[in-house]
Amino acid sequence: MKYLTRLMLAAGVLAMAACSAQSSATTEAPPKNLKGIIAKKLGRPVDSVNPTPVKGIYEVVMGKRQIIYTDAKGEYAFVGELVDIAKQESITEKRMAALMSTDFSKLPLADAVKIVRGDGSRKLAVFTDLDCPFCKRLEQQSLAGIDNVTIYNFMMPLPQLHPDAARKSAMVWCSSDPAAAWHNWFFEGKLPENASNCANPVQRNMELGAALGINGTPALIFVDGQIVSGAIPKEQIEDLLNKAKPKK
Repeated sequence: MKYLTRLMLAAGVLAMAACSAQSSATTEAPPKNLKGIIAKKLGRPVDSVNPTPVKGIYEVVMGKRQIIYTDAKGEYAFVGELVDIAKQESITEKRMAALMSTDFSKLPLADAVKIVRGDGSRKLAVFTDLDCPFCKRLEQQSLAGIDNVTIYNFMMPLPQLHPDAARKSAMVWCSSDPAAAWHNWFFEGKLPENASNCANPVQRNMELGAALGINGTPALIFVDGQIVSGAIPKEQIEDLLNKAKPKK
């Protein structure tokens, strides 16, 4: 039923449905065949089907970043926010945050351009496209004012949007001082003049970004594994850096 892939309901509608449904104190495991039913009807791979706090409603995760909800038979689908009204919090938002997280300690930091400011005590990874205007804004208006941090910049070109970004990324990586070349590009618009050809991690970074569910830049990863997209303000980055604790 292809029309299900286009079904979009407002967040408030789903919240009302959750409120009126019979709630259960314990979560109810989904039927064993529900994952296959949903995948067949939508014509898309389904990562997982999980219980929700609402009896008879199940969470369906697809492509790491998409959550929909369905009934026990897979006959109906809801797209939107599932809200716990009593707690005034979005169950969907919390689940998305959990899904969009990774183990910072397993990132291949050797494939990133490393920038150290101050004592470098705080850690941050950023996935960046060198021709992305939002990445430039993040560098100039947000990250530039942050001290005592080590930033690992993973160059992840978006070839459909910026076809020349991969070439520029290789030039920065292959320069004699990638950190200086990074700064010169984002703050002066200058590429290294005598960059040689060398093996570089650009393709690996693109594959890593895809594996992490990152499909746009910039994307920031904090030591607690949280992934945040967009050119967020300095104050928000400072807050997240200070709150983030490495996973144990």
